[in-house]
Amino acid sequence: MLHLNSNNTMVRLIFLLKFTTVLFSMVNSSLPDDPIKCSSANRNCTITNSYGAFPDRSVCRAAEVAYPTTEEELISVVARATTSKRKMKVATRFSHSIPKLVCPDGEEGLLISTKFLNRTLEIDRERMTMSVESGVTLRQLINEAAKAGLALPYAPYWWGLTVGGMLGTGAHGSTLWGEGSSVHDYVIQIRIVTPAGPEEGHSKARTIVSGDPDLNAARVSLGVLGVISQVTLQLQPLFKRSITFSVKHDVDLGDQVARFGYQHEFADMTWYPSQRKVAYRIDDRVSSNVSGNGLNNFIGFRSMVSAVLAILRTTEENQEFKGDADGKCIVGELTTSTLIISAYGLTNDGIVFTGYPVIGCHNRLQASGTCLDSLNDGRITACPWDPRVKGVFFHQTAFSISMSKVKSFIQDVQKLIQLEPKAMCGVELYNGILMRYVKASNAYLGKQEDAVDFDLTYYRSKDPMSPRLYEDILEEIEQIGLFKYGGLPHWGKNRNVAFEGVIKKYEKAEEFLKVKDMYDPLGLFSSSWTDKVLGLTDGVTIVKEGCALEGLCVCSQDIHCSPSKGYFCRPGRVYKDARVCTR
Repeated sequence: MLHLNSNNTMVRLIFLLKFTTVLFSMVNSSLPDDPIKCSSANRNCTITNSYGAFPDRSVCRAAEVAYPTTEEELISVVARATTSKRKMKVATRFSHSIPKLVCPDGEEGLLISTKFLNRTLEIDRERMTMSVESGVTLRQLINEAAKAGLALPYAPYWWGLTVGGMLGTGAHGSTLWGEGSSVHDYVIQIRIVTPAGPEEGHSKARTIVSGDPDLNAARVSLGVLGVISQVTLQLQPLFKRSITFSVKHDVDLGDQVARFGYQHEFADMTWYPSQRKVAYRIDDRVSSNVSGNGLNNFIGFRSMVSAVLAILRTTEENQEFKGDADGKCIVGELTTSTLIISAYGLTNDGIVFTGYPVIGCHNRLQASGTCLDSLNDGRITACPWDPRVKGVFFHQTAFSISMSKVKSFIQDVQKLIQLEPKAMCGVELYNGILMRYVKASNAYLGKQEDAVDFDLTYYRSKDPMSPRLYEDILEEIEQIGLFKYGGLPHWGKNRNVAFEGVIKKYEKAEEFLKVKDMYDPLGLFSSSWTDKVLGLTDGVTIVKEGCALEGLCVCSQDIHCSPSKGYFCRPGRVYKDARVCTR
């Protein structure tokens, strides 16, 4: 029997497991599960996300799922549903959005999957444009563009996102250069299938082009305008990049962050607050004549041996149960050291890392996700977050703070860490806080100002009533960012608390809602959740047992919280002791 009581034993074991993970993470794994499950013939279905749990831990139901393979079939599917005034929601193959964007109301709704709308339609090398169907993944997009000598300049770091999903949630990479890091700002045309009146056959495909103000609504749509069928992107000639990670003390991070994004085109930072360290990504274009065939195969996106995942998860559960902050800090340092030593999965030739800089073609460096390169092996290996195995299970908080306020926010976080130096060790287990640059967008629901996006991933218990170590600090950071500094939440991530009153932060929200009403006047692509997020009905607050632990409850005024007598909920703040908030 394996015992983990000794810190020395644990250190040696975790160190071995971390490097075993690096060595064996090229093994083929079981394909990620389809998020849609039906009892028979595409009927009586359930849908969840790739993590197996929405923020409120519910599994959404639908009466049926449709898998159109052409735009014509998609038009027909929407027409039939419109005729019967049936609620619809769009789903993707891998379903990586954490909030309930894919959930129709009730159990009689229709899911429309873009799984088979996955073709490249046209590449125009002269104009440097590319037209694809909305179910094309980021990986397909990158590879097909590269074959034509073209590149999407900025993108998220994970391959398994679809073009439609990226537009629906405002997904982005990191830059303050050019048009910015958001994929939607490189979209020059969208075809979207919406409901219509009987005179138009109950549905129609609308073409929205650059210069049409409706494009600013469709670029970030939350899926409430209709089903995106085709997208045309403005690309650039394929180029090379040079990447170096430099690890420094975080004492001047607040000052550095304001400069760093303007100094390097693809700059980002990974912050380890409890260790007082920052890994700066020095990442720029270089001449195509510079030699190098570098490859990005990020360790966190590789398949892992399921038995290793189970041991790592059990270790963290034990640390949480015992309140073992020291153990978490030890493992957090081992995790970050392993990533830093292994260059986060970068290699100079696709096989071995020999030193910085890593130079290679943009398409080989901008994103990764090899746990999608999978054979069915009975789940001996899997993506680390695959809910079918005992692996990572986490909350994720992501919000952007404007450049004018980001230094003050960082300093506030540093003050909290001075009070509780071990408080963020649990976040460092998940590679710290990823900080990416995002630029102001014309999209109505896009970024309102140039900003820095903070992405925190941290332990989530299988028991919704079980608090986390230093939960109060994590809640404080989340709410300082969202409420004190007016942070904008990432539409595809976050717990419910992040979306409380969010629509008031968007200057042109009314313009978006006008387009929504025009495209889908019956609200067939909306749900009770999206109505709340868009401010059309009461807020996203959920009051139930464990609400504060799950980020579901925000108190709107000073009220008593029971059963922890003597505690109060202040406006915009959640307390870990508050099980139920009542007026």
